Amino acid sequence: MAESSSRSTTATNRDESSSSPINKLAEDHLFSILLLLPIESILCFAMTCRKLKFLAYSDSIWESVCRRDWGNFPIDSLKASNSVQGIHWKKLYQQVDQLDSVRCHKLLVETPDGHEVLPSPRASHSLNFVNGCLVLFGGGCEGGRHLDDTWIACIGNDFRRTLKWQKTDSGIPSGRFGHSCVVIGDSLILFGGINDLGIRQNDTWVGQVILQETLGITLSWRLLDVGAIAPPPRGAHAGCCLGNKRMLIHGGIGLSSSRLGDTWVLDLSENLCFGTWQEIVTHPFPPSRSGHTLTHIGGTQTILFGGRGSGYEVLNDVWLLSASGGHWRWMQQHFELGDIPQGFSLARVGHSANLILGGRLLIYGGEDSYRHRKDDFWVLDISLMPSIKMQPTNLQSKGLLRKMWRRLESTGEKLNCRSFHRACVDHSGRYLYVFGGMVDGLLPPSESSVLRFDGGIFLVELVLQS
Repeated sequence: MAESSSRSTTATNRDESSSSPINKLAEDHLFSILLLLPIESILCFAMTCRKLKFLAYSDSIWESVCRRDWGNFPIDSLKASNSVQGIHWKKLYQQVDQLDSVRCHKLLVETPDGHEVLPSPRASHSLNFVNGCLVLFGGGCEGGRHLDDTWIACIGNDFRRTLKWQKTDSGIPSGRFGHSCVVIGDSLILFGGINDLGIRQNDTWVGQVILQETLGITLSWRLLDVGAIAPPPRGAHAGCCLGNKRMLIHGGIGLSSSRLGDTWVLDLSENLCFGTWQEIVTHPFPPSRSGHTLTHIGGTQTILFGGRGSGYEVLNDVWLLSASGGHWRWMQQHFELGDIPQGFSLARVGHSANLILGGRLLIYGGEDSYRHRKDDFWVLDISLMPSIKMQPTNLQSKGLLRKMWRRLESTGEKLNCRSFHRACVDHSGRYLYVFGGMVDGLLPPSESSVLRFDGGIFLVELVLQS
């Protein structure tokens, strides 16, 4: 009797759902409504009736949700690389949302005719993914010497296990380490750095990568005209792009070896022929530091993390820079230290921080205040930061509290603990390339460990398959 009553109630609910005004809306109107809802509401919407469940679970709606929450560029890159074949978008969204591990591979390097033509080991260089290529420039090596070489390796839409580096001999920019280099469209914008005489630079360069069928890969550097105003010379600062025509820098080590705390933005002309530097003055603002990271997270928002302060202390603070109505504002983002498992520390300098698939920051390596280098991977969930207004994207069960910080497990080949390496992501945000850095080298047992520079390149892949 109770079972019969239950069936009757279910049938009644279905009849009510089918006669509901929302069911009379055209499917494209329902589609538009769903894209305005947070994830939990979309899932609740699917529980009302079969018709709405079919729509709310469809691949088309979840591809659109991925585009809404992650942006068009990563999705187009994933589709172009065929790396999501056979995977439903809802499942992919859930796997990215619940990411808990990465897989590391050391990439093989192809040498033409057996002759070894490879980038030498280095640290504090730049590594960027631009126009389907990895571009490596400069850095410091053993003996405190700077490097002035530029190397390019074509990747294309699909990640590769074997790389072929090509060296370009242009003689410019001059040798340096601790510079910043960011991607603007199909070009690179490079600023500052330190040479092996300890001289700080404040010049700005444009590098353009061109892929040609006959000539292969070419890269040309030219000095950018920025007028009479430029940031004071520095190295070991942080920099990132800010949209399509802006570069942002902060901090670093200045002329008197003191740490800086100023923020500058470079506005570029449409054709990148000239630029204008302007200092951003706000209150409050992050303390002076070097060896930290700036990561653009979309729009006019940028995340600053870590570094070494004026008292040589290593920092673990997080700051958000945003612009609204032409007004810039730095805001410190507080988090619970209870999010960090016992025995681990977030404080670091010389790490890397990249925006990955899913709109989170992947932070790797660095060193602490005792110069102990790290090999850990952390995800910073920026959607949980107090100052960021985003759609809730939690696909986990209700009652599970999401943490702003999450440590990822690392599988595959082990990366040595390292600092002052460089890392960049491909266009999809699923693959991270890591090159160089300072690592611990082992001498015979009778002697202590010694610092050495690394020249290996690694691929770090987000593990999405359950």
